[in-house]
Amino acid sequence: MKTESERIADLLKRAYYGEAWHGPSLKETLVGVTAKQALARPIAGAHTIWELVAHIAGWEGVIARRLGGEAVVEPDEGDFPAAPAEPSEDAWAGLIARAYSTHDALVAQIAGLSEADLDKRIGGKTHGAWVEAHGATAHALYHVGQIALLKKAL
Repeated sequence: MKTESERIADLLKRAYYGEAWHGPSLKETLVGVTAKQALARPIAGAHTIWELVAHIAGWEGVIARRLGGEAVVEPDEGDFPAAPAEPSEDAWAGLIARAYSTHDALVAQIAGLSEADLDKRIGGKTHGAWVEAHGATAHALYHVGQIALLKKAL
């Protein structure tokens, strides 16, 4: 039987890789998106797909650090980091690879939490690790929905 931590980690993994009950995962949503499309701003005032992927990766890194005991306020690169000055397909592929690497490490970290760990307050927050771990899934899926809409608007 899976532990609560393993179940949370499984939900987070599904949000990225597929077989999620809600619909397309991040991986499924990003299929076919080029660097040029990722940089496009088809909805005025909205973030780009590139910015959203960087944002998701950055915040999953923050959650991992918080679960490790750090009181982190925001990703080192900022909340919605801009694309590099000279974006390329290689840079886009690198961002996606970084997002998945950060994600995979967070999934493993969450799966390894004990029941007591899930109840501990983390990183200067008033809530426990359980909220932060579940929040990672909700956060990713919220932005996957935005990415799907941006992709349709292209």
